[in-house]
Amino acid sequence: MARGAAPVEQSDFEKQRLANIAERDALLKKLTQEAQQAGLYSKPPSAGTQNGQKRSARRKEPSAKRVKKEVEVAPRRTSSRLAGIQPDSEAAKQKAEEEYEKAKEVEKQKRQRVTGDLNFADGSSLIGTDVLLKGVARPYERTFDEDDIRETTDKDLKTLRQKMSSLELWNAWEPNRIKITPERIYSMSFHPNPTKPIVFAGDKMGNLGIVDASQTRKAVKQEEDEDEDDDDQDPEITTIKPHTRTISAMHTHPSKPETLYTASYDSSIRATDLQKGVAVEIYGPGNKEEDEPVSGVDIAASDPNVVYFTTLNGAFGRYDLRQDPSQADLYQLSDKKIGGFSLNPVAPHYVATASLDRFMRLWDLRKITQKLPTLVGEHESRLSVSHAAFNTAGQVATTSYDDTIKVHSFGAKNNKTPFAALESMNLWKPGFQLDEAAMKPEVIIRHNNQTGRWTTILKPQWQMYPEDNIQKLVVGNMNRFVDIYSADGTQLAQLGGEGVTAVPAVAVFHPTRDWVVGGTASGKMCLWM
Repeated sequence: MARGAAPVEQSDFEKQRLANIAERDALLKKLTQEAQQAGLYSKPPSAGTQNGQKRSARRKEPSAKRVKKEVEVAPRRTSSRLAGIQPDSEAAKQKAEEEYEKAKEVEKQKRQRVTGDLNFADGSSLIGTDVLLKGVARPYERTFDEDDIRETTDKDLKTLRQKMSSLELWNAWEPNRIKITPERIYSMSFHPNPTKPIVFAGDKMGNLGIVDASQTRKAVKQEEDEDEDDDDQDPEITTIKPHTRTISAMHTHPSKPETLYTASYDSSIRATDLQKGVAVEIYGPGNKEEDEPVSGVDIAASDPNVVYFTTLNGAFGRYDLRQDPSQADLYQLSDKKIGGFSLNPVAPHYVATASLDRFMRLWDLRKITQKLPTLVGEHESRLSVSHAAFNTAGQVATTSYDDTIKVHSFGAKNNKTPFAALESMNLWKPGFQLDEAAMKPEVIIRHNNQTGRWTTILKPQWQMYPEDNIQKLVVGNMNRFVDIYSADGTQLAQLGGEGVTAVPAVAVFHPTRDWVVGGTASGKMCLWM
């Protein structure tokens, strides 16, 4: 207000508003006093405070010890009127005090430490038993070593273990120097040549790397040795790019050793002529915009003209190379992706598939009904099944995220002959079906399969035509080894060595020789021979 100015007269409305405010404040003050007299009042926290205490403007020093104050518990209010207690009486005060003490004791009991055993399971496991039983991966820590071989009492098994464990790393170069592909390896295979170890590897971006492991390091001249380190020389590696996306699987047919078939997430299958250096697309959807990522490829030994494949969309395909790609047969075998499959190498009308819906399924292609091959049987795992691989004895090996390797013999007992499963299959007529019991695995191996996001999924691979007629499979180990097992689940070897610094997740056997190769997420290769 300016000096000397006359005071402004309040309007009737303003006078009434101020009177209402004064009346409300008086009422609140009276109610507060009554509540205090009854013992039912606790001062509410003021604005800008926490737990009724003002926040300090200065930050406490890190060394200052914080003391946690016990929070005062306000009693739960009950109706004194319904209880027949007069307000502002001694009885009302006593009742309020008793309720307050009771609430305080209850809160104290909740915070009290409990001793003794606690049972939360109610008869069932809190998490899956398979998760409890799996080993946690500890880098470089062996789970199978020379002590296991030394303590083996079976002479034949001991000899086999010594033989497989004697495989040594290819020492021409250290593994971290053999970068066979630019990106993460997703698939690998050996050329079937039994005299020269030739390795193929497909990576995440569609690159195909080829290494001839019979090469040796070239001799370094004396005068060059004074100036340069001979370690500067790298192995000769051929790299081509037949696909635009992940190479998921590859196959070489015995009758066409010059051709490598590759399947890719770019929805195509290509045949690469290794002599001419030409990769021909032999299958792909008619519409280039159609996305049908191919997850596996196989060809029956008895017929090199028919290609079988699976897709991430859950389809199984059969395509005759002499026909137009539009005439390929597609069967929707799963609502979710099929991660891997294989044909029975001796009876190729039987197909084993592994899918994200947790099932390993066995199909018979001799009888197609309702646009589907006959489902011989299925086995459900606790989590998704990554791959299903047939061996020449008619058995199927799978890996699953339930941390198991399972071997299925489909009810056949292998105590008489290792080919009991195959002999049993030969008696099945078209349309034959197995019951649930026969589909259960005869062998279950506990194995850590938790690869995570940056490591390629672990898949078991059999030695297809072993020279010693002993069925053996190989699989990557999260402890940065490669494990070898026999068909009965006995571990034969655990391959490692100096320079293996990453998980060789993609591991395969040579079809006949005792050669094993593993590929890592950095595109590097480990070869044991």
